[in-house]
Amino acid sequence: MAVRKRAATMLAAMLSLSNAGFANVGFAGVAVAEPLGLPPVPIPPDNPQSSDKIALGNRLFHDLRFSSDGAVACATCHKDDHAFTDSPLRTSEGIRASDGIGKKTGTRNAPTIINSAYFTTLFWDGRSASLEDQSQHPFLNPVEMGLATHEPILAIARTDPFYVELFKKAFGKTGDGVTMEEVKKAIAAYERTIVSADSPFDHWRFGHQENAISEAAKRGFEVFVGQGRCVSCHVIEQDQALFTDNRFHNIGVGINRAQFDVPRLSAEFLTAKAKGADVDKAVLTDPKTSELGRFAVTDQFDVIGAFKTPTLRNVAVTAPYMHDGSLRTLKDVVKHYNNGGRSEGDPAQVNDYLSGGIRPLNLTEQQMDDLVAFMETLTTPAYFGAKTR
Repeated sequence: MAVRKRAATMLAAMLSLSNAGFANVGFAGVAVAEPLGLPPVPIPPDNPQSSDKIALGNRLFHDLRFSSDGAVACATCHKDDHAFTDSPLRTSEGIRASDGIGKKTGTRNAPTIINSAYFTTLFWDGRSASLEDQSQHPFLNPVEMGLATHEPILAIARTDPFYVELFKKAFGKTGDGVTMEEVKKAIAAYERTIVSADSPFDHWRFGHQENAISEAAKRGFEVFVGQGRCVSCHVIEQDQALFTDNRFHNIGVGINRAQFDVPRLSAEFLTAKAKGADVDKAVLTDPKTSELGRFAVTDQFDVIGAFKTPTLRNVAVTAPYMHDGSLRTLKDVVKHYNNGGRSEGDPAQVNDYLSGGIRPLNLTEQQMDDLVAFMETLTTPAYFGAKTR
């Protein structure tokens, strides 16, 4: 009873968050766009939202039992009070190391799942096409949750009284009728409720409240859409802003240092992939393979070192930055772009695969500071206190 009461309390709190800048969920098939600055959440026809399904997904997302050491859940790398990241970790930690000392460490920084409902692909390299598909992979990754198969999850889902009741309510299924399809759909349904906008920027840009942001932030916005060309990838439209183009770009992070190994790495990876190597496992266990980026998914050389454009919403509370967590502050990020794809102190030359739009911006210190001030206005009030250190 105590478990059920806590779950009911969490669900009630979750569904009331619209007052803090989150979307209410329309169970007819599309989430209502309550937060200022976002469109309705796209809901797949084969996985409509329901309160029971969301409550189930919430519980699955936070369950530590779905890992080989009983210490890692989805929420371990996507903490509610860290804006759904594991900030300030540079790259994510998973199950305990084989020697029992410390934890296994991956090669990628955990991106926030806030507004992931709007992403057309998931993971930094886009290797999953939906939230449903994405949700199944961390369970089996040897660095993250370390299960050999999904069977331990299903054993719990089919026998735990709390889960038995919720799977029956959400899907009308019990026992062997519960499969990973239901698990994936429940987790995805929960993640589609983690939506936020209604930031100071939104009130200024879309709510026409002139005093919602500072003069420095307004100047930063002009840099963002002008000389900085940030808007080319971090898209702002007439009445909404996802701050991502859902595309992949080589911006000179990570790959600069591995560029001379690319011919060998790419050939070795293609050979291993042809023999059945698991891309999900390869990119999280080998640092240099990780730097191949989108290439690991498409086998196309024009996207070597390219990674997905992250949303900038809540970016001020999700440091460190980039797919490898190599840039510590927003100012570091701005300097990287200002230097044309080379981070300060990085002796490596710009790589041959750099995306065409990456070139020196010639911004002044004031312009860079203003740009940071602008990005700081993209935080939803509910996350102002998110833990970043």
